[in-house]
Formats: sequence, C-alpha cells, structure tokens
Amino acid sequence: MLDWADQFSICCFLDNQQYQVREHSYECLLAVNAVNVLRAPAGKAFEQLQQFIDKNKDWCFGHLGYDLKNEIEALQSGNADALQFDDLFFFVPEIVLILNTHELLIGIKSGEHASVARSVFNHSPAPSAPLLSPIEIKSRFTRDTYIDTVRQLQRHILQGDCYEINFCQEFYNDNARIDPLQVYRGLSRESPNPFSCYYRLKERYLLCASPERYLCKKGSRLISQPIKGTMARNNKDAGADRQNREMLTESAKERSENIMVVDLVRNDLAKICKEGSVQVDELMGIYAFPQVYQMISTISGEVAGSVPLTEMIKATFPMGSMTGAPKKRVMELIEQFELTRRGLFSGAVGYITPEQDMDFNVVIRSILYNSSNRYLSYQTGSAITYYSRAEDEYEECLLKATSIKKVLNG
Repeated sequence: MLDWADQFSICCFLDNQQYQVREHSYECLLAVNAVNVLRAPAGKAFEQLQQFIDKNKDWCFGHLGYDLKNEIEALQSGNADALQFDDLFFFVPEIVLILNTHELLIGIKSGEHASVARSVFNHSPAPSAPLLSPIEIKSRFTRDTYIDTVRQLQRHILQGDCYEINFCQEFYNDNARIDPLQVYRGLSRESPNPFSCYYRLKERYLLCASPERYLCKKGSRLISQPIKGTMARNNKDAGADRQNREMLTESAKERSENIMVVDLVRNDLAKICKEGSVQVDELMGIYAFPQVYQMISTISGEVAGSVPLTEMIKATFPMGSMTGAPKKRVMELIEQFELTRRGLFSGAVGYITPEQDMDFNVVIRSILYNSSNRYLSYQTGSAITYYSRAEDEYEECLLKATSIKKVLNG
C-alpha cells in the first residue's frame, strides 16, 4: 500500500504497527490524491476548517501545525522556518484504503474498486535509491548553551511564571538528499510505534514514528493520551531493563510531570465536555517501546452535542504534553528561548471521518524534509521543571533521537 501510495504527490499513510492501542480503529489507513484541498494560515484557519468539513461531509486527512497557537491565544511566531509546512492543511482524498487484520476496504470516488485493488496488489515498487552518505547532523544548541537555557527557564519557574515547560531543540542538515520512503521504512524498522505516519505534501515530507495520541473522538466521547515520563530500555540485559521500568514507575520527578499534564488535559477537556464527565481512565501507565519506556495517561470526557469539531480542537491544542503549564505563558517562553519555529513538529496529523469522528497523533520522533531546498530537520524536547537536572534533560533529548540518528547514519 505504501509503495503504491508514493506515486501520488499528496498522500497520508497512518500505521499502528500492530500495537493494540486503546480506541484504535484500523491497523492501517491510507488516503491518496486530493480532490479538494484546504490550506490556511493561522488567523481564521479553524473557521475555514469547519466550513471545509461541513461542505464536503467526507473523509478529511491532514495536519494541524503548532503555530495555530497564534490564532488560539493571539501569539506570534518570529523564528526561522525552512521546512515551510502550512499552519493547517486538509484534503479530501480520491481514494481511501482501510486495512484490518483480514480485509482491505477500498473507497474511491469513481467506484472503480476492483481496478484500485489490482493496482495495489500488482504494484512493483521502484528500487530504493541508497543514501548517498550518512547525513551529517548539526544542532542549534551546543550542550553548554542548552544547559544554560534550561537554567534560565528554571529561573522563570522559580519566579512563578510557569510550573513546567516543554523545551525543544532542533537538529538539522540544510543540504540533505534522501529517499523519503526508504528513510521512513528504516525508521519503522528501528522504531515501530502506534501512531506512525508517512505524510507527503508534494515536496514536503513527514516521516513519523510517534508513540503519542493527541485527540480521538468516537461518537460523543473524546480521548487524549499524553506522554510525560521517559526511561531508556536495556535490550541486552532483561534484569536491567526491568529495573529501568521500575525506576520510571517510582520516579517522583516523572510522576509529577505526568500528573501536571493530566491536570492540564482535564482542564482543556472540561471546556467542551459535559460537566462531571471528564475522567482519568488510566493514570501513569508504563508502556514499552523499542528504545524507551513511556509513562502514558488516558483522559476522556463526553462532549456536549452542540460543540463543533473545530472547537474541540481549539480547546485542547496545542497538546499540553508539548507545551507545559500554564499553556499560554509557556508558549511565550518557548517562542523566546527556542531558536527555530516548530511548524509541523509538535502539531498533529490524522483524519476526520464523514461522521465527524477523528483521530490525531502528536508529531514527535519524526524527520521532516523539504526536497525542494533539501532541508532536513528533527526536533526533540523534554519537560523542564524546577527540579530538573539540565544535563539529564539534554541526554533525554539525545535518547529520543536514537532511532532517527541510526537511520540517517545508514
């Protein structure tokens, strides 16, 4: 399916990598070839999106960029952006493929379902172009400047500006040549994750191995699953690996970070859910992924029937796990102390159904690439609290990028 999809200049391939994640509807979902398109900068993007959804009454796939914060909270973004993804992009696909364990469902505007099936199953993948050489990665921060910046942020926490802030740094190459499909395959082998995505918008690519869900709607139920809390796996020593899991479970710092983001998500959902319906379904669950253990909580609520879909997004976006608390103030600090615009990173990619259900990931553990200017980028971050040790936070950023670095090094 993925090989076949890459012939289209616009495609969105969502893969749960066979994880049995709560509320997952599909093993794999693919949309190709835009029939209708919405591109919108922050300003009136959500109003335009709701009009787009209401007019088409169809599947819509696309993304929400982090800088939609400017519309939601009347903020600004002045940092550099070489990737140039739109703040908001959605498309109605000509063809939708839904893969479940024992069946492939095909939806196509023309009704030529059999023709699409033959095309997919008989497709011969083009030979992958090898990486010309390992991609040399540069960093916007040196280790020392990163540590100094964290300490400046901790002074803001001490002064009462905020409780927790998600601080990210960018790694990049400004003259990279890659085969995006090949790199995505490599990333999926190294780090299969339940909210993975291959997303192409002409010359712009997202190669995503995200473990995190931003927001899911099924009927009147909204679900968010923020991640806060990370510990390295030890895949060579089972005893040491179990010990690392226990360390994460018992870490006062990681638990406090997770509880803070749970409170933030509860507050966000309460804006658009029925009074008394917001609940924590799971608090600080520990989940195993190939390189790391993650602490994940699940919060849900029953949305009021008259609330438009875009109001649900506006009430909860950007996701608390990628901002901190209080949300508006930390986004001001993020703009002040980070050196590049986040853009699609720490935004969301996903889909809206004809019934106006939806499911979106959090764009983390991802490579972003613009083939027209050869700019390649990935960002990693961690939650900074007053009790954070700056050196440890720097190492956590490197840990989260382990799979990406391995793939780019060939």
